[in-house]
Amino acid sequence: MLGRIREDIRVVFERDPAARTVWEVLTCYPGLKAVWAHRLSHWLWRHGFKWLGRLLSQIARWFTLIEIHPGAKIGRRLFIDHGAGVVIGETAEIGDDVTLYQGVTLGGISWAKGKRHPTLGNNVVVGSGAQVLGPFVVGDGARVGSNAVVVKPVPPGATVVGIPARAVQEPRPPSEKLLIMAKKMGFDAYGLSQDMPDPVADAIGAMLDHIHELDDRIMELGKFLHRLDARMPDLELKKLELPDFGSEGSEREPRARVRGQNQP
Repeated sequence: MLGRIREDIRVVFERDPAARTVWEVLTCYPGLKAVWAHRLSHWLWRHGFKWLGRLLSQIARWFTLIEIHPGAKIGRRLFIDHGAGVVIGETAEIGDDVTLYQGVTLGGISWAKGKRHPTLGNNVVVGSGAQVLGPFVVGDGARVGSNAVVVKPVPPGATVVGIPARAVQEPRPPSEKLLIMAKKMGFDAYGLSQDMPDPVADAIGAMLDHIHELDDRIMELGKFLHRLDARMPDLELKKLELPDFGSEGSEREPRARVRGQNQP
C-alpha cells in the first residue's frame, strides 16, 4: 500500500511541472485524493458492499469534484490533472500510466446493462473537456484532443480531434527529394521537420516535390527527343536561384530574353 502511495506521488512530479513539494501534492491535488478514494470504494464494490462503495465515491466527489463510479477498473499511475468535472462511468476500464485533464467524461450512450463505457489502454492522454462515449477501446499511446467527442475506437498511437473525433495525420519527415530540391533552389527548409510544423512550409514543400517531379520528366523528355533527332539539344536544366527581393539599388537585369529580341 505504501509503495502504491509513493508511486502515485512520484507520478504527479513526473507529469506536472507545477508540483514543488510532497506536502503540496498531498494537500492540493484533488486528482490524487479521488484515485485513493476510488481504490477503497472499488474494493467495497467488489466485495459486495455496493451501497457503501457508492456512498464513499459520492463523498469523494463532494470534496474533489471528480466522480468515479466504484465499479470502474483503474490501472496503476493514473494522473488526473486539475480534475474538476471529470466523470468515469461504471464499466469504464483504464490502463496504466493514463492522464486525464479537467472536464473529461468516460461515459456511455446506452441505458442497456453490461459494458457501455470505454476502455482506455496504457499511456493514453485525454485532453480537457473531451468526451469519450461508448463501449469501445482507445488504443495504447493514443491522444484525445481537448473538447473532442470520441464515439468509435481509436487505434494505438493515434491522435484524434474534433466533433466527432477523427484521427489526424502525423507530420511526415521531409523526403530526400524534397531536401535536394530545397537545396537546389536555395530554399532554407524551415518547418520541414516534425518538430516545426508550419502550414506555409508544408505548402512550399509540396510545391518543391512537384517541381522536382516536373524537372525529372522534362529532362527525360529532352533526352528522348535528342535520341529521335540529334539536332534537338540534350536538355540540361540550370540551377534555380531565388530573386534577391530584399536588395536595393538599380533594377535587376532580366534573367532571360525573348528569342529573337535585339541585343543592346
